Amino acid sequence: MYLSGPINRATYPSVQMEVSEGQAEITLEVQPEYFHAGQSLHGSVYFKMLDDAAYFAVNSVVTDAFVYTVAFNIQILRPVKSGRIKAVGTLKFASKNWWVADAVLYDAKGREVARGSGNFMKSALSLESVEGYQ
Repeated sequence: MYLSGPINRATYPSVQMEVSEGQAEITLEVQPEYFHAGQSLHGSVYFKMLDDAAYFAVNSVVTDAFVYTVAFNIQILRPVKSGRIKAVGTLKFASKNWWVADAVLYDAKGREVARGSGNFMKSALSLESVEGYQ
């Protein structure tokens, strides 16, 4: 499902993901086209990696419906200019229709470069109707 999303096919072709119960890891090779004018990774990439990792940590336990992000807060801790980055998302709270997940983004040296926390809710869209869902 993740790799079939148009934004991932078009913008992040080198992205890879592993999902287990309550956790997701996403890795991406940093490319110069992901930079802002200051020649380091744009904040939108930090956000996307963190949100996606947290999202799939949640969706790993929600098996009947597509979930969506209600709110997400990030803290960018240091710039990234090269290498492979990895976002690790972890489910922190689950109820019938509300989930909270945290994510941490690491650079190629294993240093924490950003962190985030999000709130997620179920949508009316069944997972079976989502392109690429397995």
